[in-house]
Amino acid sequence: MTKRRPKGEGSVYRRKDGRVVGEYEDANGCKRYITSKTNTKTQMKALVRKALEDRDNGITHDSESLTVEKYLERWLKSTRDTVGLRTYQRSEETARLHITPTLGKVKLEKLTAMQLDGLYRKKLKVGLSPRSVQIIHATAHKALKQAVRWRLVRENVAEHATPPKTTKREMQPLTKDQTQILLRTAKRTQPKMYALYARAVTTGARLGELLALHRGDVDLDADTLRISKNVHNGRITAPKTSAGAGPSGCPSWRWTR
Repeated sequence: MTKRRPKGEGSVYRRKDGRVVGEYEDANGCKRYITSKTNTKTQMKALVRKALEDRDNGITHDSESLTVEKYLERWLKSTRDTVGLRTYQRSEETARLHITPTLGKVKLEKLTAMQLDGLYRKKLKVGLSPRSVQIIHATAHKALKQAVRWRLVRENVAEHATPPKTTKREMQPLTKDQTQILLRTAKRTQPKMYALYARAVTTGARLGELLALHRGDVDLDADTLRISKNVHNGRITAPKTSAGAGPSGCPSWRWTR
């Protein structure tokens, strides 16, 4: 005679479609299910044990029946004032244009790595570059990482998804002759912009950093230029990186006249 499991201990079984299911009761006595198409019964038993331990320790993972779309709206709202404008805009556009149309109606707690992989394949098929799909993956990963912190879901399924690989291309800087041609052409055709071109090719600073320069950032006696700000869409922020920072903590360059 098979020994009956104590009530509330949880159980594991395999469905006809091949999925392994873990079943247990949460702290409110409601049945909860964990499903997987890749985990073995042994692995599922470990997941159920972890769920029961969390329950007994008062740790809950309740997504409040949020869909992926509603969760992304909540996540984006929480990040608006904590990240740079450009970072926020890219995350918002990625969620709105790529993730939500395909996975927006999926319940957050039911989202799987397989569904994310399907999204990546779909985007590659319609012509997005591998790098663009990697950005989609990075956005999903970042959003789901916060969902884990908020204890809305148990794990970040994006960690098990596989974004496409890209071939790293080596940067090809302008040669000395090409740089001279560029500067001569700029001086002849766009004299008011010549200083911008000259600083761009001699410092490697970002466009937003160059556009944010003012007179106080240039020390003609010391032949140095200091990057202290960045501008994007009219918004002034700190420079993106402090690599090569000088004593003030801001990137700086020295040139030879």
